[in-house]
Amino acid sequence: MSLLKLPRVVLRLILVALWVIVGLLCVGLVYPFLSLSARAWLNRYWSRRLMSFCGIKVVVSGEALLTGPVLWVANHVSWIDIFVVNSVRATAFVAKSEIRSWPLVGWLAAGAGTLFIERGQRHAVQAVSEAAQARFRQGAAVGLFPEGTTSVGDTVRPFHASLFEPARIAGVPIQPVVLRFLHHGQRSPLASFVGEETLAANIWRVLGETGLCVEVEFVAPLSTQTAEGQPMTRLELSKQARSAILERL
Repeated sequence: MSLLKLPRVVLRLILVALWVIVGLLCVGLVYPFLSLSARAWLNRYWSRRLMSFCGIKVVVSGEALLTGPVLWVANHVSWIDIFVVNSVRATAFVAKSEIRSWPLVGWLAAGAGTLFIERGQRHAVQAVSEAAQARFRQGAAVGLFPEGTTSVGDTVRPFHASLFEPARIAGVPIQPVVLRFLHHGQRSPLASFVGEETLAANIWRVLGETGLCVEVEFVAPLSTQTAEGQPMTRLELSKQARSAILERL
């Protein structure tokens, strides 16, 4: 890293660290006394400020469903994704259980209501499905990264369809969300968190840069019926969501 970037990284690390401490204190001391709507407002505000402290601009387009239950389905590029979407609306994301053990990011994701799935466990999908339906009944937004892993952001891997089932059963709108990462106005994999890179190394690189931007596009909710008027299966819904994201990526 250039020595010119070092002061920027140090300053941002201090700001982020202090903001994370504020977030953890809110989760532990304030959340128990807040209503669901107040928690949602606090999540959104905290996430917006976090992105600002990281030097990341968030640009939103499309008609996001900001009230009522919804399943938001997004492509997955980085640890940043959860906080970018939460800056628009507080969202309980379904995420791999490994994230829970990540320093700071994992603690905050848990505090924000993330639904962790134990991959490889027989009853994992059923448990997450029940938790998601409980959130839907509360009128909440649930987020899903159906690829199951991250990419550099230029394509979309095949989707796992099983976690579309809770929204299909509940009749909840399913809205695709497209995340595009830019660096000084050009599409870039700079912030992507892939391969064997450590979380610390990725955060260090991101905090050292200027001109990072995430474009968040909310696509129209999916059709839930076939041309013949029959309810779509979870596989059909997952294919429709992937196509909608891929053509706008």
